[in-house]
Formats: sequence, structure tokens, C-alpha cells
Amino acid sequence: MKEKFGLLIDKLKYTPVGWETSPLERKGYYLYFAGQNAIYFLLANYLNTYLIFLGINPLKTAGVMLAVKIWDAINDAIFGAVFDSVKFKSGKKYLPWLKISTALTPAATLLLFCIPKGSSETVKLVWFAIAYIVWDTVYTLCDVPIYGSITAMTLNLDERNSMLSYKSIWAGVGIVFITLAGTVLVSEHVGMSYGWVALAVAIFAVVTMVPVLKTLQERHVPEEEDTFTLGKMFSYLFRNKYLLIYYFGYFFYSAANISGALNLFVSYYLFNDTLFSLVVGACGTVPSLIASLLVPRLIRKVDKMAVYKISAVLMVVLSLIMWVVGYDNLILHIVLYVLRSIPLSVIGVIMFIFTPDCAEYGKYKTGIEAKGITFAIQTFMVKLTAAVSGALSIGILGLKSTGWVTVEVESFEELQALGVTQSAHALDVLWFSYVMVPAIGCFLAYLCWVFYKLNDKDVQIMADCNAGKITRQEAQSKLSRKY
Repeated sequence: MKEKFGLLIDKLKYTPVGWETSPLERKGYYLYFAGQNAIYFLLANYLNTYLIFLGINPLKTAGVMLAVKIWDAINDAIFGAVFDSVKFKSGKKYLPWLKISTALTPAATLLLFCIPKGSSETVKLVWFAIAYIVWDTVYTLCDVPIYGSITAMTLNLDERNSMLSYKSIWAGVGIVFITLAGTVLVSEHVGMSYGWVALAVAIFAVVTMVPVLKTLQERHVPEEEDTFTLGKMFSYLFRNKYLLIYYFGYFFYSAANISGALNLFVSYYLFNDTLFSLVVGACGTVPSLIASLLVPRLIRKVDKMAVYKISAVLMVVLSLIMWVVGYDNLILHIVLYVLRSIPLSVIGVIMFIFTPDCAEYGKYKTGIEAKGITFAIQTFMVKLTAAVSGALSIGILGLKSTGWVTVEVESFEELQALGVTQSAHALDVLWFSYVMVPAIGCFLAYLCWVFYKLNDKDVQIMADCNAGKITRQEAQSKLSRKY
């Protein structure tokens, strides 16, 4: 492990042969994901807790979350087309959007977590709807450019895969930050509100997202790009079958991934202390770090989709065992949690490496340069599934048959002081939702990913052809199959 960590440090200091980016450029790129992920996981893991603390009817909240996605579907499609069409005077394609989003995204996050306590339920729901739409829109401005910029920074597929894998370590820094802030500050031991948590995250995000604005270099921006009409956009999407196959699977996996949204309630009600989530989270960090270090090496030798599907199967099997064993044995639960964290960590590292591959396939297959559309689909699916998983988790708790008790509080300290308890049936539903709903989603995703046949070697050939390094005839003779 010491030797592998040393290799990682070397890659941060030096540029391997054949790579195009500089060490400083890579560091700025990695660091950006710390701030971005802190913001994303604040919403993914703590927004539901915050909304339940406001005392809003969970089913109404779930309805607003899903309704906002109507706008989301429109704004992502619009931005994808705009992104591929707008030309800035600087000649840059990604950096101008990153500069705009670095200012707006933290501000929109603060707005979302400042819903006035004590106001009527209608006011809370309207504020939440407007703030969520604003956040949803500005988050698109950061997510599409930061992922899309990898295609402008380098044409080397190994370099892309490595950078998108190693950025997971730095994304983990953001996740650790928000996990500590979002859990400790509102726990029964401290008792602060989520407004303060959002402020801390906004400051952290600005500090970590700014460096990339100075270091990122766009080396491969096409001089001529297609102007998109709505019809052309849909034509492109349906001709890029691997993009559709991959994100159909991703939808099931991510939309059902409600464990994070329920994590604090599981720790508080099933394990009697919200800080227990930090214990299992710390245990799960080790597999995540190891995966971030080893996966880039692994996928050089084994096709990443094969690794991805094996990890999905392991996740489902271990989840089933965890649910059957239950939560009464604390040590056994931690052991199973750590074991399940291994395939989950691998999935997390590889998850968004497929989008650049689909962008290269789309260009090779259709002749259309549509990276904006391709990465807008990624952003749309990330936000859509976050909303669906949030609505699903809060909706399950809001069902009459669940019998979940909600009150207006600011923290778990207030909840404890009020002596709020849940029925045995409600706790059983909480446990099943926490463990098995994500497993069911992962199984459905696996059934989709079986049909994904795009492999790494062929993607590199397509990328070389798209860049004009080889002719289309040469590419066709080298591909392992007809696409």
C-alpha cells in the first residue's frame, strides 16, 4: 500500500509519458471536485433531514421535488444545446461557464437552506420550490463544464480514466467535510441548524473550486461545432445507444440509492446516536481510498464495464445478507457495512468515466460534436435521480402505512428533548428502505448494463479518429466489432 501511495504522489508531481496535462492543472481539477461534491452531498444526504425538521408534510415535499424535475428536464436540454452553440470571445468553451457557476452555486445552496422557520407550510413549500429550481439550474452550469472539460484537456484515454478516477479521492475530501459538518453540528450533542452547515459548505466550496479557474487548459476545442435544433438533439441521443443504455442503468441505481438520505435517522433511531453514522462512515472510507488508488490500475488491465458489473452483483448479494442479519448485532453490522462499501466504492470511482466514452462514440457514430449534450445528460440524470431518491425516501416515511412521526425542530438535540419515538413497524420500514431499496435499484441497473458493449480499446481508436489522428477506414479496420 505504501508503494502504491508513493506512485499516486509521483503522478501528482510529475507528468507520465504521453499525458498532456501538467501536475498543477491536475491538482486544480481534482480540488474542484472537493467543493462540488460537498455541495452535492449536502443536498443528497441532508436536504431530506432538513425538510423533515421543518415539519412539512413529507408527501407534499416529495411532490415538489418531482415537480421541479419538469423544469430540470427543460433547462438541462436547453443548456446542453446552448453550451454546444455559444462561443465566447476568449475562444474557451468550458472555463467561462465554470467562472459563472463558481459564484452562483454556493449562493443558491445558501438560499435553499434558509427557509424561514415558523412560517406557514405553504410559504415553506413555495420557498423550497423556487430555491430548488434556482439551485438545480445553476448546478448545471458547473457540472456539465467540469466533466466536459476533460475532453478538451487531453485526448489520451488512459489520462482521462486516471484523472476521473483520482478525482474521486478529492471528491472524498468534500464528502468527509460535509459528513462531519452535516452530522456533528446538528446532532443531539451540538444542536446547530442546517443554515450554519450550508454556510460552512458554501465557503468551503468557493475556496476549493476557484483554483481550477487559473490552472485548467483547453487544448482540444473543435473550431466548428454543430448548431442544435431540438429535433437534431433527440436524433443524436437516440443514435447514441450506449449513452442511453448506460444512463438507463444509472437511473435505477442512483434513484434507488436512498441510504444517504436516511442515514441520520437510521443512526438516531436504530443505533441510538446520530454520530454512529460517522463510525460506519469512517470504516467505509478505507475501501473508498483503496478503490480510488487501485481502480485506475485495474481498469488498464480489465475492461471497466466488466469491473462495474461484478461490483454491482457483489453489492446486491452483500445488501441481502445485511438486511437478513439485521441491526441488533452492532459489530456484525459494521463488518457487513465495510464489506458492502468495497463494491460501492468501485462503482463510485468508475461511475462517470463512461460519459466521455459515450461522447467519443457519439461523435464517431453520428459525426456530430455534441459533448455539451452528452454531459448535460449526465448532469440531468445526476439531478433527476437525486430528486427521485430524495422524494422516494421522504415519500416512504410520509406514507400513512409507515406511521412516521414528524415535528418541527432545528436539530436532533431538539428532537431528543421532545422525546419523539417511532413505532416498531416504522423502524422496520426504515431498515428495509435503507438496505434493500438501493440493492433492488442496483439489480435493475445491472440488467441494463449487460447490454453495454463499448470497450476501452475501441473508445481510444474512436477518439483518435475523431481527432483526425487516423482515418475512418483505419479506425474501422482496428475496431474489435462493428458499431
